[in-house]
Amino acid sequence: MRVVKEIPNSKCKITVFSWNGKFLIKLENGGFEQTFKVSELDVLEQELDEILNETFITEAIERFDDMAKSLRKAIP
Repeated sequence: MRVVKEIPNSKCKITVFSWNGKFLIKLENGGFEQTFKVSELDVLEQELDEILNETFITEAIERFDDMAKSLRKAIP
């Protein structure tokens, strides 16, 4: 697995890896992470910035908030 790029963002850490014919887009926020797998045949490396646009990041942050809420409910 190799790191393709790290994308600076104030809300979460974004790292893109190349592994086994796929791009793994990993977003981390505190103790939570989201990983998206995209075939390297479907997306060029140059197109990753277009995928990781403001809307995508905003939705991911909202998902992190939902994950935190779910965990708080689950822990007594």
